Amino acid sequence: MRDFHTTGRSEVLATEGMCATSHPLAAKVAVDILSQGGNAMDAAIAGAVLLGICEPQMTGLGGDCFVLFNRAGETNIRALNGSGRAPAAADTSKLRERGLTEVPLNTPDAVTVPGAVDAFCHLAETEGKLGLDAILQPAIHYAETGVPVAPRVAFDWKTGAATLQGAARAFYLDNDAAPETGQVFRAPGQAEVLRQIARTGRDAFYTGDIAEDMIAALTQLGGAHTSEDFQTTRCTDTRPVSGIYQGIDLVEHPPNGQGATAILLLNILKNFDIARMDPFGAERIHIEAEASKLAYDARNRFIADPDHTTHADRFLDQSVADKLAALIDPKRAMPAAASLTEAIHKDTVYITVVDRDRMAVSLIYSIFHSFGSGIASEKYGILLQNRGAGFTLQAGHPNELGPGKRPMHTIIPGVLKQNGRVLMPFGVMGGAFQPTGHARFVSNLTDHGLGLQATIDAPRAFADNDVLKLERGISPVVSQQLSEIGHNVQIPETPLGGAQAIRIRENGVLEGASDPRKDGCALGY
Repeated sequence: MRDFHTTGRSEVLATEGMCATSHPLAAKVAVDILSQGGNAMDAAIAGAVLLGICEPQMTGLGGDCFVLFNRAGETNIRALNGSGRAPAAADTSKLRERGLTEVPLNTPDAVTVPGAVDAFCHLAETEGKLGLDAILQPAIHYAETGVPVAPRVAFDWKTGAATLQGAARAFYLDNDAAPETGQVFRAPGQAEVLRQIARTGRDAFYTGDIAEDMIAALTQLGGAHTSEDFQTTRCTDTRPVSGIYQGIDLVEHPPNGQGATAILLLNILKNFDIARMDPFGAERIHIEAEASKLAYDARNRFIADPDHTTHADRFLDQSVADKLAALIDPKRAMPAAASLTEAIHKDTVYITVVDRDRMAVSLIYSIFHSFGSGIASEKYGILLQNRGAGFTLQAGHPNELGPGKRPMHTIIPGVLKQNGRVLMPFGVMGGAFQPTGHARFVSNLTDHGLGLQATIDAPRAFADNDVLKLERGISPVVSQQLSEIGHNVQIPETPLGGAQAIRIRENGVLEGASDPRKDGCALGY
């Protein structure tokens, strides 16, 4: 039980349905959809699309998504890959000939075709109840009438504003300045896009006027994208991967997402008595940091488009994890694993919904860096992701940029199962941090017995290349101890990610928690 003398919040409890996400309006809309007879998928899509208006620096129609879910009455977890591909004319050799060693972030070379809209339309048709028109009405309303800019959104908006270029500056800045907290942001162009999708489905986005608007924005900057690249974009049903830690099954999305990295990381941590350690002490943070370095090195080598991934089974093999764990010195930090050439960043939104029939949806949706590529279509103001910066230019690498390939993705939804039943859809935003965030989330719950909200609130650490990032909640004494054993400790300007979760208790009661690092909340009814 939390100490009611201290600051914090309680978990939210409900019986009929619940949503937890990073913006209150999106949570409210999701719960409204449930109360109108929609299921968890309807609600998750409605809330996610609205998040593109509430948090445009994080996500939008020009981005990608990954989804884990179970159908009502089933415990089997299904996975849908809503990530887009590089254009068919993508040419890595041309970039290397220009002397580039990585895909430039704010250029058409970094723009992969948006995959989320196709995924949302597919899921609304195959898994939802209400249909696209009803699901998209709330986002259409708020895009037209406006959303007051929330405090964390305003902070991020100001930080990312320099990324915006050309038409994007007119759509997302006010007199060339980022909006302040409480200022109303409107996106009438996106309202029209959503109306067309509501009427005619995914083809409204991937063909005709809307697609031409996006393609024109790219080609005038030298992009190789064609109408065929957009028309042929399709989401993919796939099979989740999973691992067991302390009696809990962690279910993750397979490559091209990095979810298997979290499973490998937890398998490494099994070699240490984490439960004996102070959850916020130097010993636990050090072991987690060293395990992260090793797990991420494997990720950097092997995770890519599933058609090009090699050795994916290594991430689930306990014997491989045991060999990696043997490399950890409990008293000394190792040098960081070889730095990635791929760009890794932290801008994403997450939403989870559970309905009265206990369908659970874990959905993550992103345009990658803050404001994506910074390129927006001129007529409708659709911001285009720069997820192609997740490719490498290293010749022969499984994640090398190539025609029609999907890049390695940082965004990973999660689901926990226990004794065969769905226990908890959850997600931890934060780019490269996410596998570490998933592992820490599971360890906080199981090794240290923290409550759901306390698990999310707890201070975080992240071994990011040659830097150990510590949130300010980690004590200066612990920070000094970590420095003394060789870690390059830094306190980041922004906190490490955000998280939401909904636990389904054995008696059927829903228990939700949402990260105070964001503006959002959990709501139920």
